[in-house]
Amino acid sequence: MLDDIDRRLLRRLQADPSQTVPELAEATGMTAGRTQRRLDRLKEAGVVRATRAVIDWRQLGYEVVVSLRFTLDKTQRTAFDEFIAAAREIPEVIEIQTFLGKVDVRLGVIARDIGHYQELYRSRILTLPHIADIEALMHVATVKSDEKLPI
Repeated sequence: MLDDIDRRLLRRLQADPSQTVPELAEATGMTAGRTQRRLDRLKEAGVVRATRAVIDWRQLGYEVVVSLRFTLDKTQRTAFDEFIAAAREIPEVIEIQTFLGKVDVRLGVIARDIGHYQELYRSRILTLPHIADIEALMHVATVKSDEKLPI
């Protein structure tokens, strides 16, 4: 699937996604045209999904991070779909994950402070449909947060 040139290109792109095609070409020893064709092929194959800006939400005043783990009332056939659709509508929900096991869904939630979180929890989180149980985990520190793959 991937050859050594693809891997080298992906490593460079992961290290600095803002690099231009000519910069990537120079760093990987290819022409700009060949680099662009490889990037296009990797995008078409779904290997490269997007190039994005990562915004530090703490710099925007969000100081509280909470991981909420939900067990849903699965007696309702549409419980997952309805819960996820409603959770998507809450701007402070920055991550939604589903699981097999005791925990069905995990939401990553940010808030400006504890007061903001408390208001959000009472007015938005508790109104989500099909909740059977909630466990809240207050975030203390991020030990590792890296989306770079060992290519």
